[in-house]
Amino acid sequence: MAGDPGLFTPNSVTWQAHGDPMMWIAGIRALYLQALHPRAVRGVMENSDFRKDAWGRLMRTAAFVGTTTYGTTEAAERAGARVRRIHGMLGATDPDTGERYGVDDPDLLLWVHCAEIDSYLHVLRRSGFPLTDAQADRYLAEHRISARLVGLDPAAVPGDRASMAAYFREVRPLLAAGADARAVDDFLLRPPAHPFLIPAREVLWRRVARLAYASLPPYAHELYGRPAPEPAVVTRRLRATGTLLRCVPARLRWQLPPKHILRAVARLGPHARPAPYKIGR
Repeated sequence: MAGDPGLFTPNSVTWQAHGDPMMWIAGIRALYLQALHPRAVRGVMENSDFRKDAWGRLMRTAAFVGTTTYGTTEAAERAGARVRRIHGMLGATDPDTGERYGVDDPDLLLWVHCAEIDSYLHVLRRSGFPLTDAQADRYLAEHRISARLVGLDPAAVPGDRASMAAYFREVRPLLAAGADARAVDDFLLRPPAHPFLIPAREVLWRRVARLAYASLPPYAHELYGRPAPEPAVVTRRLRATGTLLRCVPARLRWQLPPKHILRAVARLGPHARPAPYKIGR
């Protein structure tokens, strides 16, 4: 293989899975879930202007995931170092106690990591992306790499489905849908848009956001104060959406920014193209 395959390499589950278009819906689910940790969401509210730069924030997150998945080892390590450096300079105030804390608190980093990676895995599998239980465990184990990049001790990060489920049971009493979470909820349903784009927001974006929200675990629906939808209905909608999006040719989908997959294929060769069937090899 010519070129640096990066931290994950084309032999990983992550390399094949992160090329799937349902990752965008999974990312929105992660935002809904992450907002339920009062300290984590307070860190976002105090240190970013996501209401005015929602698209920029989304693209920066996509760029980080794309770089760490498909970029060179050097690029991935550099992206991780930048995140650690920024987090190390930022702090927030606990909304209940008034205590000042750093956003690089390991407990907060672990919550953000687990909510993100669990959302990716949940939406991909539930929408029909073919992963066995063993491959799902392998995916979680691989993401101890991304956890290290943001400053976590890989040994402290859940590396299989059982330990991930145990983590969510442990952290559940700390979660709440306070004012910050509700602001995120409202924003995700009604992000600012140019007047000419409001009809498209109502028709397209709101459907995507509602589907991402519907895929949340039951306790999240309870905290947000809305009835949980019928799981079978949500699964059918996720599968239908996944089927539709996967009908768009990959080469066309990969033209969307930040184009990390196309650059990885150019660096490593055509055999590096991500595809679900390659996972079982």
